[in-house]
Amino acid sequence: MTTTPAPPAPAMRILRQIGIDTQYVLIGFPIGILTISLLMSLFWTGVGTLVIWVGLPILLATMYVARGFAVLERARIGPVFHRSLQHPYYKKPKDDSFLRRVFTPLGDGQSWLDLLHGMFRFIPSTISFAFVITWWAGALGGLTWGLWGWSLPNGPDDQDLPELLGFDGSYGTKVAFYLAAGIFFAGTLFWVVRGAALLEAWFARGLLSGVNELREQVAQAEAGRELAQQQKAAAVSAEATALRKLERDIHDGPQQRLVRLAMDLGRAEQQFATDPDAARATITEALSQTRETLDELRALSRGIAPPILVDRGLQAALTALAGRCTVPVDLDAPTFERLDPAVESTAYFVVAEALTNVAKHSQASEVQVSVQRIATGLMVTVADDGVGGASLAKGHGLAGLDDRVRAAGGVLAVDSPINGGTRLTAALPL
Repeated sequence: MTTTPAPPAPAMRILRQIGIDTQYVLIGFPIGILTISLLMSLFWTGVGTLVIWVGLPILLATMYVARGFAVLERARIGPVFHRSLQHPYYKKPKDDSFLRRVFTPLGDGQSWLDLLHGMFRFIPSTISFAFVITWWAGALGGLTWGLWGWSLPNGPDDQDLPELLGFDGSYGTKVAFYLAAGIFFAGTLFWVVRGAALLEAWFARGLLSGVNELREQVAQAEAGRELAQQQKAAAVSAEATALRKLERDIHDGPQQRLVRLAMDLGRAEQQFATDPDAARATITEALSQTRETLDELRALSRGIAPPILVDRGLQAALTALAGRCTVPVDLDAPTFERLDPAVESTAYFVVAEALTNVAKHSQASEVQVSVQRIATGLMVTVADDGVGGASLAKGHGLAGLDDRVRAAGGVLAVDSPINGGTRLTAALPL
């Protein structure tokens, strides 16, 4: 039996973050000195000798050096932000020539941003380094001054900070003053070190990954807009398909019966004067037609908005649906909390349409229906042992169902080999 390790205590998290931020700033300062020295020298040497073409390989070397420091910096930033940063460089086409691939950094905008970061990173690095060193020195020196302050030389004309601020020059006063200062620096150490690290890290992230992150956000927005358009188109298509089906069902069923009912009643009206018995028989038949028409209208209304689904939920609606199917149904639909009405309605119609197709076309002897709640949504599966051959292609019976599922943001898949049965699976997000 495996156990999940307990998260570290808040104090340990704070100490760990202080350590991460401190090493980031302290190591960043010498790296900043090295970076500005190398890149400034290489870049301006390359610019100055560019007129005689010697500067071109020097500039290219500058870009690769800047990229190396940028890769190192992205790795260092990761622990500060608790996430890893990608390397946002353009892919080198494999079919390009060797020289063209070698000179790719000169045309890569991110490489120029790497160079810009390398040239100016010394500014935030110096500011952050100064604050971190000051606060660590104040905290450690102040808290421990009483242990080593007595060893400092103290001539007759020397004055410590407490004396300059108007306190007396006794050793006890100095210990109390520096202890209070150490407590202040130690108490504010986390926020100062964190702020200093974020100052340097955000400057680096903005230049080294900002454009790539913005590009990814735009791509995600475009993908979301495209998905929304696809869902809208699928919803319109599903609605049009449902309306055509409803119109066809009304025309083929209740409308024809109502026409016959009107004709029977007209005939009965004429028969009352000459043949009352025939009129009563005609009215009896008309009543039978009325009951059948009402049954068909109830069935159509269940297809539009089944009351049992609204009143009692998805599990009860599927149980009633399985009971009406002409093929034996093995239903696995555990009871769970009520879901969004659109999700329940879509799941219901997936099962209803699948069972209708099974009864009409599959020649199956049994069908299994499973509705499971998963972490990301609802998984609906309908499997039969029929002849197979079902398809989501346009013109087939499941095309409208696919539109309905996509309109709800889900995915519909069909596995239906010839003579191998059909498995229909719909994944619906909550």
